[in-house]
Amino acid sequence: MSRYKQFIFDNYAFDESSKTVSLHYRLDDELHFTETFRYDFEFVAYDPVVLDKAFQLLFFMVGVSYYKLYLPGEIVVNQGELDPFMAHFFSKTYQRGLGEFWYVNKLDPHTPVTFPTTMQSIAPVHSKTPGNGMLVGLGGGKDSLVTVDLLRPHVPALATWSVGHRAQLQPLVDRIGLPHYWAERTWDPQLISLREHGSMSGHVPISAILACAGIVGAVLAGKQDVVVSNEQSANEPDFTYNGVEINHQYSKSQEFEDDFQKVLQHLFGEELRYYSFLRPLSEMYIAELFARNSFETYKDVFSSCNRAFVHTSDHMSWCGTCPKCAFVYLVLSPFIPEDQLTPLWGGKNLLLDPELEPLYRQLLGIEGGKPLDCVGEIKESRSAMRLAQKTYPELAKRYQFELPDDYDYRKLASHHMPPEMYTYLTAGLEKPAAQPE
Repeated sequence: MSRYKQFIFDNYAFDESSKTVSLHYRLDDELHFTETFRYDFEFVAYDPVVLDKAFQLLFFMVGVSYYKLYLPGEIVVNQGELDPFMAHFFSKTYQRGLGEFWYVNKLDPHTPVTFPTTMQSIAPVHSKTPGNGMLVGLGGGKDSLVTVDLLRPHVPALATWSVGHRAQLQPLVDRIGLPHYWAERTWDPQLISLREHGSMSGHVPISAILACAGIVGAVLAGKQDVVVSNEQSANEPDFTYNGVEINHQYSKSQEFEDDFQKVLQHLFGEELRYYSFLRPLSEMYIAELFARNSFETYKDVFSSCNRAFVHTSDHMSWCGTCPKCAFVYLVLSPFIPEDQLTPLWGGKNLLLDPELEPLYRQLLGIEGGKPLDCVGEIKESRSAMRLAQKTYPELAKRYQFELPDDYDYRKLASHHMPPEMYTYLTAGLEKPAAQPE
């Protein structure tokens, strides 16, 4: 039993002068939380009704970080509109997006999360000034850079955006050379301090939060599309726990993307869109495209290592010990010569590091479950390792596994992006992408 009875979505407010939206939550009438997002750019003439709907999306999604502290039995909504469709969406996204959280806290992964309804139906709103162009989410890693370089020749109103980590990302933003929209997120400090007093912690569906933050940014920037760079492998579960598939990347999956697209249609019609531009591709194929089109341009200003983005970091780096570093080195190694790749990790070849052998055995599906991190499918790790074994024969003795003869990492998978975007993607697969001037 939780020590608190209710998790309360109290209220949200927007202060245009400071460009900040404040989101307020409560546990009973005892614990009060405030989280803020500041959109640090010049706003277009937005429709306030449309913006309010976008704020509500963000308000309800951000609450997951505070709800999961004590998992109270009842959810209460004091401000905001939820019809049965929206209540089901948030109930499902919380429940599935907390899959890893259920596992690490030894909780039942079937635990229900039930949002209430506040009205029977919500009518879509239509802006008097609909947006155009697109915002590409920039996380600092290779995937979003592949998206940017493939879209650059086709989209005149292309721009990038990010949440936080300005010090780390500024050199990369400068190198890309496109308009960039900054947002800053400030958590309630009690998220950290309450851990010392028995609250629970664990992974939340962060990409779902960023999707909602991106929709707010699109309204304020006058854009139609929020574009992310989630690949096919984000759909693969890490393991099964008590009969439930646990996917660290649930909010990067096609399932979440489909659900969120339906939510946007429910609220805004076709005026705001969200999709992944790289969904049909494997991580291996993305690595090949990055090596071919983008590595030389961005090699000193990008990183996929999560530890480069902790609060105490102010620059890009690679730790060389985490699952992301091990996987990125593995999938880039077939396409980038060793003497160009190892400088990112201080001259170390991660494939030959004996301390990383247990991690590579997990990535290859030889031993243990796949790491709880944003890494590729087991079969593409095996495909990359099979290619690496031709260069480093000692790896063939260290890692033995099976790989179907007909596996092709270039085979395109399903997607739900707009048809014209898919045309741009397939065009970019045939020729080198455009580069920053």
